[in-house]
Parts: sequence; structure tokens; C-alpha cells
Amino acid sequence: MRFGISTFVTDDGIRPDVLARALEERGFDALFLAEHSHLPVGDTDGPDGSPLPAKYYRTLDPFLALTAAATATSSLLLGTGIVLLTQRDLIHTAKEVATLDLLSGGRVLFGVGAGWHRQEMANHGTDPRTRGALLDEQLAALKRIWSTDGAEFHGRHVDFDPIHQWPKPVRQPPIYIGGQSESALERLYTHGDGWLPVSVTPQQVREVRAELTARGRSEVVINAPAGTNLAELTEAGIDRATFFLETMPESETLRELDRIAEGQLR
Repeated sequence: MRFGISTFVTDDGIRPDVLARALEERGFDALFLAEHSHLPVGDTDGPDGSPLPAKYYRTLDPFLALTAAATATSSLLLGTGIVLLTQRDLIHTAKEVATLDLLSGGRVLFGVGAGWHRQEMANHGTDPRTRGALLDEQLAALKRIWSTDGAEFHGRHVDFDPIHQWPKPVRQPPIYIGGQSESALERLYTHGDGWLPVSVTPQQVREVRAELTARGRSEVVINAPAGTNLAELTEAGIDRATFFLETMPESETLRELDRIAEGQLR
């Protein structure tokens, strides 16, 4: 069993390089960083209607933060959990991911999702009604850019003629699909190399694993949030358990990592 950490890295919490070094020293294999570009003033409630904490709009850029993490480590996997790709320029993002993968020696895990904050999307010019279809085309286009010189793509939402873009990644970064809706699961079966559900039961793990196997995708990594049912999730077939780490100052963060590592990694 592999163990990772998922968190929001902000300007008022532990630095990403210090966090990454601490994770590697304690035996965690992966770090997943959340992304929000901003939150609109007056529209800061989450999907359940509760107010969102400031970390949602204080997050550091994930690729810059993960570059800092890469310089401080040698084996830690560098994940986005998740990048809101539908709010990003596709070609710029392709270069950012490939650059991070090159500089880190092939350690990127590219976690993506369609997003949920409609006004945040609208501020980027993204139509919430078509974000799923947009994301599907973006993922297909990314794979072409990373693997081909002179890549081109002609879809309904993504359309570009042949381009030169380098660097290429060390290896095509595994794409981890966030979410557990029907559309997210279909995206996982079609495009995913890994799964990042927000929450999941052992039965859902077994069902998804069975569907992946039926589609010839048994190598897909199932990454589940660590909780009280970790033993059952492990038995159901997850590959990595990820602990959510609250955003805290350095000393508090290190104590919490010691507590988690003592309970699970030793």
C-alpha cells in the first residue's frame, strides 16, 4: 500500500519545498496539491452551501509550488489534486506539465477535474454547461501534444492546427481523474491512468475496478481518501490511500505528519 498527502499549499502555511522534503523523509510516496485561481467576492460558498475557508483563494500556483517541491526531493511523486483544466489555456498547461515532468525526472501525476464553482469558471470564459465535453477534448489533445511533434487537434471545443511544442515530458504524465459522477467515471475509463474520488466506499472501489478490468484497464491506479474504513478500502483493492492535511504553519504540519506516519507507515 502506498500513502500520499493531499493539501492546499498557501502563502500562510508550510512552504511546498519544506513539506515535500518532510513527506519523502517520512515515507509518503506522493503529494497532491489543490488548485483554485480565485474566488469571486460575495460568492464563496461551497457545493453544500457552507462558507469556503480562505485557503481556497490563497492557494499557490500548483506547478510553481510543485517545482519547489521537486527541487527538495528525489523520489516523491508530484501530483495536482486537482487542476481545473477547463479554466486554463490548454497549450500553456501542456508546456507547464511537460516542463515540471522534465525538471523532476518524470515524477508528475496530473490530476484533473471539471470543477464546480460556476462563477469562477465564468470569470475564465468557461461555459459551465459544456465543461465536461471541453475537458474530454482537452485530455485527448494533451496526449497528442506530449507525444507528437506537429500535434494538431480539431474538435468542437478544442481546435488547433499542427504545432511545435517542447519540451516533451520524460514519459506521458499519468492522468488522474477527479470525481465520482457518472461522467467522471466514464472519463476515467476512457482517459484515466488513475482515479481521485472525493469519497468512496469499498463497494464502489470493487465496482470501478471490475469495470476497468472489463475494459482492459486493470493497470489504472485507484487512489482513495484515507479514513476510518481504510482497512476495508485496502481489501477492496485501492492502490494508494491519501490523507488530507489541513493548511497549517510549519511546526504544526510536521507534528501532524509525524502522527500520521507513526500510525500508518511504521
